[in-house]
Amino acid sequence: MRPDVQRVTVLGAGSWGTAFAKVLGDAGRDVTMWARREEVATDIRERHTNSAYLPGVTLPATITATSDPAEALRAAEAVVLAVPSQSLRANLTAWRDLLPRDAILVSLAKGVELGTLKRMSEVIAEIVGIDAGDVVVVTGPNLAKEIAAGQPSASVLACADHDRAVAIQRACANSYFRPYTNTDVVGCELGGACKNVIALSTGMAAGLGLGTNTMATLITRGLAEMARLGAKLGADPLTFAGLAGVGDLVATCSSPLSRNRTFGERLGRGETLEQAQAAAGGQVAEGVMSCSSIRALAQSVGVDMPITDAMHRVCHEGVDPRQAGAELLGRSQKHEWS
Repeated sequence: MRPDVQRVTVLGAGSWGTAFAKVLGDAGRDVTMWARREEVATDIRERHTNSAYLPGVTLPATITATSDPAEALRAAEAVVLAVPSQSLRANLTAWRDLLPRDAILVSLAKGVELGTLKRMSEVIAEIVGIDAGDVVVVTGPNLAKEIAAGQPSASVLACADHDRAVAIQRACANSYFRPYTNTDVVGCELGGACKNVIALSTGMAAGLGLGTNTMATLITRGLAEMARLGAKLGADPLTFAGLAGVGDLVATCSSPLSRNRTFGERLGRGETLEQAQAAAGGQVAEGVMSCSSIRALAQSVGVDMPITDAMHRVCHEGVDPRQAGAELLGRSQKHEWS
């Protein structure tokens, strides 16, 4: 069993990275955050807040921040990678030589990399030169604002090396955040990536003025897509019935705090991708990119994912959301579990 992890570095100061840093701080850990912009680092370090990404939240005094990655990584016992999935490779390549040799690497990113079609733990393993089974993946219903507000929440820490998962479990468990361990990294990562795409579809349905029956249909048929892909790639089917599957899917598809759902809602109301991005402060929801990489991954292994395909065509081929919905309803009839 590994010793307790006390010194943790969080690389990335967006809303989820900041919320997870707060979870660690409230669990009694010493946390150093790296922020790309010095003004964000100064805000965290001197005023104990991140007004740019998580306004109104007071951070524990045990959290500090810097814009110097070497300073941030010095003596870290665990390193949390909290950057978007499609920029993880470039960022981690720049940080690789600064990583402490024995630090546990933790991934917060939820996505499948464009081009390589690799999950985030596979990208990390390739760049750092470690076994993908040594990376701890954090997933589940992780709406940052609710967690930062101290509302009760549970998450999954997935790692093939159970001792590493337990070490991070002990490091982040506190009075409002309950982490569970799981060894099914494939299923947990696919659940975290795919739910963003399904949330785009529920957002589009809301934007079109559709109701609860439609939402429930998209969530359950989206879950079927996720489970089919997971089964093909060796995941445990039970994973998709847990926090990394149903839990994350329901939260992301239902909440106005979900960037993917609200982004999809704007598209459903007739906004272009560029207009929706501008309304989101220039940020693109993860599902917009992941719908393409997940679609390609599914096609490469012969798995049918019609909702994911529809989201790709709306986001990247200019198909109208109403047309995409009509085509989904017009698909050939079949047994529910076929």
